[in-house]
Amino acid sequence: KNNLKVDDLTLCTETEIVTRQGVELTLTPIGKKILALLMLESPNVVSRKRLEKAIWGDMPPDSDALRSHLYNLRKVVDRPFNSALIHTVQSSGFRLSKENGF
Repeated sequence: KNNLKVDDLTLCTETEIVTRQGVELTLTPIGKKILALLMLESPNVVSRKRLEKAIWGDMPPDSDALRSHLYNLRKVVDRPFNSALIHTVQSSGFRLSKENGF
């Protein structure tokens, strides 16, 4: 099966089209990478280090680039909808799930 699905969010791995509640979302290539990893691991927590390695390999940027990519991703994936799927887990990383609990 070529779709990653968490709650009402779907990512088609062939076309890289992301939809939520049937609405197509426009994401940056890095945003898609982050989202795909979070969806693959959902509902588990993905560490900041693992996300950085997946995006930039062994050359993560010095600035807090990951934070701004996550901010932009949340703006598209969570903000227009009535429930957030992307959650920050204090001092361990990020998770994508319907509820923020474990």
